[in-house]
Amino acid sequence: MIGVFDSGVGGLSVWLEIVKLLPNEKIIYFGDSGYCPYGHKSQEEITDRVDKITKFLISQGCELITVACNTVTAAAIDFLRLNYRIPFVGMEPAVKPAILNSKTGVVGVLATKGTLMGELYKKNLKKYASGTIVLERAGDDGLVELVESGKINSPEGDALLRKYIEPMIEQKADHIVLGCTHYPFLIDNIRQIAGNDVIIVNPAPAVAKRTLKLFNDIQLQNTSKTGNISNSASVSTYSSSPVPASIHASGTSFIPNSDRTSLVSTSVRKENSGNYKYLFYTTGNNNNVILDLISQYKNEAKVINIDI
Repeated sequence: MIGVFDSGVGGLSVWLEIVKLLPNEKIIYFGDSGYCPYGHKSQEEITDRVDKITKFLISQGCELITVACNTVTAAAIDFLRLNYRIPFVGMEPAVKPAILNSKTGVVGVLATKGTLMGELYKKNLKKYASGTIVLERAGDDGLVELVESGKINSPEGDALLRKYIEPMIEQKADHIVLGCTHYPFLIDNIRQIAGNDVIIVNPAPAVAKRTLKLFNDIQLQNTSKTGNISNSASVSTYSSSPVPASIHASGTSFIPNSDRTSLVSTSVRKENSGNYKYLFYTTGNNNNVILDLISQYKNEAKVINIDI
């Protein structure tokens, strides 16, 4: 099973791309909207949140987790890979293809402050950006909140986007890299401002392909161990309780964490998930926003409010 998580609903842009490639697989999404945004949080705060989320996803049976958040990838992906034995797929702004394909030599990057300060992003800039002007804009003063609140097409959203995008266009940027998974939901709005000649680089499809590759690797490993080939073409549905019985009974559950067994405390509302194909857990009160963003799948989806 695959787990996907983000600081909120932004990671659904990655989830949508993964579902296209793996339409019959069980994929659990966790959006930490109750603690969103992560952009202004310290590395310690972010690590604490994602550690709890990862424990929960593993307790649900996830053997591969896609960290669909640029800020988390920059702040905590090393921690996750060090402390858990399952594979993690992370995010990074796709500056390399933008720089290599730019004809004007000017590239815009719209990201969170945490992403722009990340070591991997800085490393890629140092490696590829020689001779290219990279215009960095930290969209930390409202863009994430626009998507979280479902106000994508609002007048205030248009004004905020213009503040970020128009200076890039004025300086001849011909590529705009989206460095936050919330921002792909604003692509149509950005294109109206930037024009059709500007290429908007969304890393979500590439991350989905990486998830597919690692998932197939896991399937091959499982096959080699058991000699059985799973039927991934069958439709997967969720018909059991969304959280382990041990959590329902006592509020706690023991979950493997690297070489040790860790205790994770949770407060979970007991709820029957029914016969739904896709489960979405959220720490916010944004069920309708989630269903709107994955509207083509809403009849197969169940949103569950949770607090961990």
